[in-house]
Amino acid sequence: MPTDTKGADLLHSLAQTTTSRRTFLRTASLSAVGAGALVACNKASGEAPVQGATTARSSATAAGATGGTMGAHDTSHNAVAPSPAAQADAMDAMHEKGIKAFPARTEGKGNQLLQPRIEKGVKVYDLTAKVVPWEVEPGRRVEAWTYNGVVPAPQIRVREGDRVRVVLRNELPESTAIHFHGLELPNDQDGVPFITQPPVKPGQTYTYEFTVPNAGSHMYHSHHNSAKQVGLGLLGAFIVEPKRPAAIEKVDVDHVMILNDGAHGYTFNGKSFPATEPIVARLGQKLRIRYMNEGMMIHPMHLHGMHQTVIAKDGWMQPAPWKCDTLNIAPGERWDVVVNCTNPGTWAFHCHILPHAESDHGMFGMVTALVVEK
Repeated sequence: MPTDTKGADLLHSLAQTTTSRRTFLRTASLSAVGAGALVACNKASGEAPVQGATTARSSATAAGATGGTMGAHDTSHNAVAPSPAAQADAMDAMHEKGIKAFPARTEGKGNQLLQPRIEKGVKVYDLTAKVVPWEVEPGRRVEAWTYNGVVPAPQIRVREGDRVRVVLRNELPESTAIHFHGLELPNDQDGVPFITQPPVKPGQTYTYEFTVPNAGSHMYHSHHNSAKQVGLGLLGAFIVEPKRPAAIEKVDVDHVMILNDGAHGYTFNGKSFPATEPIVARLGQKLRIRYMNEGMMIHPMHLHGMHQTVIAKDGWMQPAPWKCDTLNIAPGERWDVVVNCTNPGTWAFHCHILPHAESDHGMFGMVTALVVEK
């Protein structure tokens, strides 16, 4: 878990000189690909947003625009075209407002450590699957299917060899189940309806219990109607600490970054820029980032200013660490990297499929920053 967040408060003071993100969205409309992705996902799922939720289509309409594959645009034929200089100034102003709003405050925070209760030496975790409204970015609330009301789900962190019990209560309008992705469990604990267990129907409770076999960065998520359920938020991190960690695993800051591209758009840990959370470390500290892709697209993650040293894939340590500045994270993959924070400053950190991160209206979606404080 991150151990130092005071840099976020310093960044947030920038937002006081700007208009609200809601005003920005009305002015700029939604970003190109973000709007298209949200509308497409809503159509595909057939799900209506929760009461009071803002959708890509309604935001574009509010802006007086029609949208399209390259984003919302004005269809008026009577307006006088602005000069190139005015157009450049308008674009720059939109980009600046988005940057100054970062990190924007929103309701709800997922991926927080879940403390178990102990019953006769067994670590017991209670998870309730339920539907809640979720604020992805300021002023945009969506319907989320969650464990314990947050996206991502609470982080489960145990040690190799622990005895674990996960009690799932289903308050969703359809059946569900939990698959522990990457854990090499007994077959009857694998969480796939009609293959290893019956579906957990609405109103039912189901219990999983196992001894944790293999260390590493793993995930847990629905494996029933999963394109919809995982896309709506039924996902979380399951971290297993090794009995004997390697020297390279001893770090100052341990950050889990869950990537998703479902019904909520392009997100890091359930939020879209400018509501994404910066990673904060002090100069000279050693940072571990655990990437987890719960989405349906690849996301090459690029850090500015410093290289990443890759130490593990899918929970397994690499035979030899290797360096990169851009690391491709495919659906279902987990990659662990270490960053030696030797270069002070605020550094852009984003998916390098650029339509997932930036448009002519500014940065959005899969963008955050690494703040290295002196």
